[in-house]
Amino acid sequence: MNTIKTGTRKALEENETATVHEENDADRQLRGLSFSFVRGSDPRAATCRGKLQSRRCKLNQEINKELRLRAGAENLYKVTTNRKLRDTVALELSFVNSNLQLLKEKLAEMNSSVEIYQNESHDGVIPMIPLGLKETKEINFMEPFSDFILEHYSEESSIYMDAIADITDTRQACKTPSRDLLGVALLFRYYNLLYYVERRFFPPDRKLGVYFEWYDSLTGVPSCQRTIAFEKACILFNLGAIYTQIGARHDRSTDRGLDSAVDSFLRAAGIFRHIYDTFTNAPSMDLKPHVLDVLVSLMLSQARECLFEKLKLQSESSGLTGSSLVIISAGPQSTELAQLFRDLGGEAAQLSLEYNEMHKNIQVNDTHTYLPECWAGLVPLKAELYRALAHHYEARSIDVKVASKIGPVTSLKDSFVGNSREALCVTQCSGESNEDSASFIAIKHTHLREALASYEEAQRLQRMCRFLKNKTSLTQAIKEANYQAQEEYENFRIRASANKVDESYDLVERVVEASSKFTLTLTGPDFTSYKVEDPFKRLGPIAIFSARRHWTAPRCVRLQKGSAICHDFSACPCDTVTTRVAHEKDCRQYKEEIENFGFQVSGDSPVIIAHVEINSLADLGGIKEGDFVVEIEGMDVKWFSHQQVVHLIQSCGSVLELKVITPMDRNYLKPLSSKGSISTLSAASSSGFSSDSSSPTNTTTKPEPLMKTSTKGRFVGSVSSGFWNPFRRTPSIAKIF
Repeated sequence: MNTIKTGTRKALEENETATVHEENDADRQLRGLSFSFVRGSDPRAATCRGKLQSRRCKLNQEINKELRLRAGAENLYKVTTNRKLRDTVALELSFVNSNLQLLKEKLAEMNSSVEIYQNESHDGVIPMIPLGLKETKEINFMEPFSDFILEHYSEESSIYMDAIADITDTRQACKTPSRDLLGVALLFRYYNLLYYVERRFFPPDRKLGVYFEWYDSLTGVPSCQRTIAFEKACILFNLGAIYTQIGARHDRSTDRGLDSAVDSFLRAAGIFRHIYDTFTNAPSMDLKPHVLDVLVSLMLSQARECLFEKLKLQSESSGLTGSSLVIISAGPQSTELAQLFRDLGGEAAQLSLEYNEMHKNIQVNDTHTYLPECWAGLVPLKAELYRALAHHYEARSIDVKVASKIGPVTSLKDSFVGNSREALCVTQCSGESNEDSASFIAIKHTHLREALASYEEAQRLQRMCRFLKNKTSLTQAIKEANYQAQEEYENFRIRASANKVDESYDLVERVVEASSKFTLTLTGPDFTSYKVEDPFKRLGPIAIFSARRHWTAPRCVRLQKGSAICHDFSACPCDTVTTRVAHEKDCRQYKEEIENFGFQVSGDSPVIIAHVEINSLADLGGIKEGDFVVEIEGMDVKWFSHQQVVHLIQSCGSVLELKVITPMDRNYLKPLSSKGSISTLSAASSSGFSSDSSSPTNTTTKPEPLMKTSTKGRFVGSVSSGFWNPFRRTPSIAKIF
């Protein structure tokens, strides 16, 4: 028999190890997949969760229809002066309100279907509370985004049709995310994608013709806004809801399943806290601060509940608790068992305290009017249930200590838990009298009576809630715990009569102190783990080419150099070598002055026109200082570095065709007065190289001497600029053309 058990244990360990490796491999493959391959689940899948979500969608649409009918009827009632028509409208309004009430009750009943999200082997396990997903209407981004690209960026929108279609398909897939890592990745990546969408297409000075309509997860009332922040908040809410469903689905009969459930609930709590701290003035009720605060408390309590179950499971698997174990007088095993019972009692008392505080918070801010009746009833029920467990384990702790003192052998099946202070009192010297032992037995009697009373109150609360009385798993869990307490109480009365316990001790109230050995920390959303590329990268760097910036339409400029003046150095009447070298230098300088285009560039991505010579080819062609170079010889150079642009211009020869734009909101050659401003101007010098480095404190370096280009003292060079450029990858090279 021992060989069979050992083989079974090894097989289970091997299966768990293989499963862990498979999940790790799946996670690595998920992170390596491109964004376009991540899609939602099939909405036509005939799963219980899929059917429930489809019913939720239909209910939301019916609620929206009734709300519109009510709004129209109320408006008609206000404006009409016909008494008969007013009576008819009032009658219709009563029918509409009745239908709305029935629909909201159906939605509340649907939100109360917590058993659908639980694990298949959830018999005898207290159910967890998951959240349903918010429903939304479909949106087609093709037309508004295409028009905005043509209007604002002056580019052909057909180039970006695939990117716009991918965003539309991704949002459609987010309506039905799968309840696993793929669904989490889909929502995370769409949320990250919304960053680029907001920066590219949603200007702060006007509204784009895109309406985001979402249905409330709790009430079914639709909310519509044109801000991308509302879309982000709803996506994050669905992400937190997915984590709650994943946490409720885990198998809580194993340590691994409990650890995964704790992680999921902590991640859900972190996401709801992020929504609470980041997004304000939400129109939807499930995004209100007081509702989010309740959801955070609920997720933390459920995570602690899983930790309590894990501690209980570890005690059972270690062999310290079991009906076959017999406690022998004052051994180390008895001390370890008493400490374990004290920990379990403290954890149960802590859970009861948290659920009581949550129940008070729900009643104070009227959140119970929006939460499903099942949730509002399950919170006080769990508070009473864990209060009963705290007293139950308190009594066991006292029983263990007293058993080691008074001598008779006690079965562990008849043992229950207790307060640390009372347990320490029991561990006093072994010479204490039988009267003292009887007093501790009376204290245990009080704890057992408190436990039975709390179990009865929990059963009463379940019977009073119409959505909880049919939860078989919850009923079974409460009945099993109550049966153990009653059995312990009956056995205790038999032992107590032999010790002549004073019944007046029953009148003394005993309170179990709340304590916990676990510290819970919220796990915030990790957006960096699901990076996405900018689908509109061809528009240019997002710091410059965004919806909040404005510039002129691109101008095509064609510059052509004239014929160069050649000098015959052999015919030059120079007697000395020094004079000849000086003359050759002046000729080369004069040739360069005649043949350049007359402008200077600096900066990176995009390159900016730093200086334009007066009456030069660039000046006559319409190039201005501060213009951005966006295209050279038909090649898009918005992402080119300074060195790449210089090399491309030098390779053009005597004819240069380029496109430039002029910023309208500010001059990027001058720094902003505000701290932390963004400048695209990098260091430039007429010698061709920059000697200063980037300065995050906006300090300037000493300018280099200006270069003379003629004997008359005309200066065409520029000095080094010390403005900090956060987009510069390498020290830029300036060049005069």
